[in-house]
Amino acid sequence: MELNKKSDRLGTEPILPLLFKLAAPGIVGMIINALYNVVDSIYIGRLSTEALSALALAFPIQMILIAIGAGTGIGTNSLISRLLGKGEVHKANNTAEHVFLIAIIYSIVTGIIGGFFGDDLINLFTNNPHLIALGNRYIRIIMMGSVAVFVPIIFNNILRGEGNTFVPMLTMLIGAITNIILDPFLIFGLGFFPKLGVEGAAVATVVSRALSGLFITLVILSDKNQIQLKLEEFDFDLQIIKEIYQVGFPAMIMRGLASIMIAGMNTIVGAYSTTAIAIVGIYFRLQAFVILPILGLSQGFMPLVGYNYGHNNPNRMKKTIISGSAVTFLFSLVSFATFQLFADELIRLFNNDPKLITIGTTALKRISLAYLIMGVNLIGSTTFQAIGKGFPSLFISFLRQILILLPTMYFLGEIYGLSTLWFAFPIAEGITFIILSIWLITTLKKLFIDMKTPNLINNH
Repeated sequence: MELNKKSDRLGTEPILPLLFKLAAPGIVGMIINALYNVVDSIYIGRLSTEALSALALAFPIQMILIAIGAGTGIGTNSLISRLLGKGEVHKANNTAEHVFLIAIIYSIVTGIIGGFFGDDLINLFTNNPHLIALGNRYIRIIMMGSVAVFVPIIFNNILRGEGNTFVPMLTMLIGAITNIILDPFLIFGLGFFPKLGVEGAAVATVVSRALSGLFITLVILSDKNQIQLKLEEFDFDLQIIKEIYQVGFPAMIMRGLASIMIAGMNTIVGAYSTTAIAIVGIYFRLQAFVILPILGLSQGFMPLVGYNYGHNNPNRMKKTIISGSAVTFLFSLVSFATFQLFADELIRLFNNDPKLITIGTTALKRISLAYLIMGVNLIGSTTFQAIGKGFPSLFISFLRQILILLPTMYFLGEIYGLSTLWFAFPIAEGITFIILSIWLITTLKKLFIDMKTPNLINNH
């Protein structure tokens, strides 16, 4: 069948080259997005420290929006890749039609909340009237234009589910590059553009993501993809919604936990120094260069594992998991070395304040010890998602970010002070690695036995 030829490569081509082929576009796109986050913060920092603080306060809210979109997208990616592996093309198409409508519903609801309650949301994180006003001016625009957040994230995962990672890369490039270009014009009022300050950063974000959303929508609605999205043939199926969020909801909550984690970290380090709060913000901007490429790799890794799971090919699954883990570890090792050798220079990108540099250099060197195992932990969580088991990923993330990291930070700070509490990151990753490894190995052993049982073999 012609439609199956595109996804057949997931079960036939050499694994390591195919993994790079699938992951490279996502990695490039994610790195560009990480660059945008850093550049955006540098521009905002030139306005004032208050503006940078307001952006930091709005960051957890943005992360929740991204978590909703990414969770839905991950559930979609996982389900579509498994359905194609089983040869159920019609159901895969219907899945895409469901998430098309879901993206629109999310956008409407988020826009209403942002339009009426933006200041209340910022007030959750501070009682400073000036910061609330600045933060509201930013987050209100972001939320009212949230269709530009949800559509690119969710639609990209429709294509990733069939093994197409090149078009999603183009989508991210369009958004990120446009954003980087628009930022200085709208923030500082260059040329004939009005000087909008923090609102300019929000407008630049919405406009650039809207362009990327328009691009991916036109691609999705074309007839050149294996997944054929025809809304006139939409057939509502509650089971599809359940299957999407069986993986997607835990992934959504998992990413949303980062918002809680950052809020908690700000509270803990804020007791020692307001400068330390700035360090937390800077760190998470820089960390994007580590995490986002690994997530880019996982976008190629997930459909490859999911397809071969659906196609009952345990040996190919094993090789993919080993290859993905090895590549991720090597990348994490490079990231670790970079943060160890150039911590001082990285902090200076944002500000030359001596106190900021002293605290920040120590923080980056100690936090980056976690990178030695962080990447492998993320690939382990992605493996659970690829085989349709979202709960383990959710639990592991909750364990690492909330149950281990925050209490460890607090107690290390109480006992040894600010400079030591940063060791909570590698401690949390180390404990998580042990638990995740045992859980994943046990699950996969049982899964591979079941896949080899004759009456469970899928003949597609």
